[in-house]
Amino acid sequence: MDRTTGGRCDVGRTLGVHDIVAEAVLVAGGGRAILLQIAHPAVGRGVVDHSDFAADPLGRLRSTLTFVYATVYGSPDEVAAVQRAVNRAHAPVRAASPSGDGPAYNAFDPQLQLWVAATLYDSAVTTYEGVFGPLDSESADRIYSEYSVLGTVLQVPPGLWPADRGAFAAYWAATLPTLKVTPGTRAVAQQVLHGRNLPLWLRSVMPLGRLATAGLLPVPLRVEFGLPWNRRRQRRFDRLMRLTAVVYPHLPGWLRHRPRDLLLRRLRRSITASRSARS
Repeated sequence: MDRTTGGRCDVGRTLGVHDIVAEAVLVAGGGRAILLQIAHPAVGRGVVDHSDFAADPLGRLRSTLTFVYATVYGSPDEVAAVQRAVNRAHAPVRAASPSGDGPAYNAFDPQLQLWVAATLYDSAVTTYEGVFGPLDSESADRIYSEYSVLGTVLQVPPGLWPADRGAFAAYWAATLPTLKVTPGTRAVAQQVLHGRNLPLWLRSVMPLGRLATAGLLPVPLRVEFGLPWNRRRQRRFDRLMRLTAVVYPHLPGWLRHRPRDLLLRRLRRSITASRSARS
């Protein structure tokens, strides 16, 4: 399958993180990333105890996308602004297990930040390849290397990011069996996937979002989260991915990159307003 970026055919060109992150279709992998994150016992406990997922899921999505877009495409000032926002959000999220038998949670723990960054990377690439086809080895290596910047902004020490895709695959394979879904994280997942506090227009597409999330998740986690699945749903998921792969790459670049452009514009206005308020 031909890969396209900004309406141009990119066959034969080595792609980088700048070429894929702007694609709006990657938002379809957001639910997968969130569920992978909260399935980590310590992250899940922090989310259940402190998160505003249920209260403001759209705000959470905007914040995550703004963080990713600014980290990849933003100026140093914009990267600093999203880093400060992440740190403010994480500052109060520290807790020890009250019973002593569960994982403590500190939002600044580099190992937990590594897992969050890893889920963003793996979900983006999984979704991208599901639509555009497999990346060639050079593009895959370059994108992986460049994705480490997300971890760095999340305060993951550079040496903690696995050195290459092989090392990442080993880290991923070793971490997946340690994931555990609890009643609390299962409830959070239901709140995220059903989006009762979302605008009506967004709620109308949530059935497709739930289908994509369940279809993209590793099967054991899909089962643990209690997401319904059968042959009929598998066929619907396969049709959805085939249709997206046919239609989406031929959409104009301005439309495919619209979320990035809107959220970066909003971030820049916020930074300008903040500077004006201080002067």
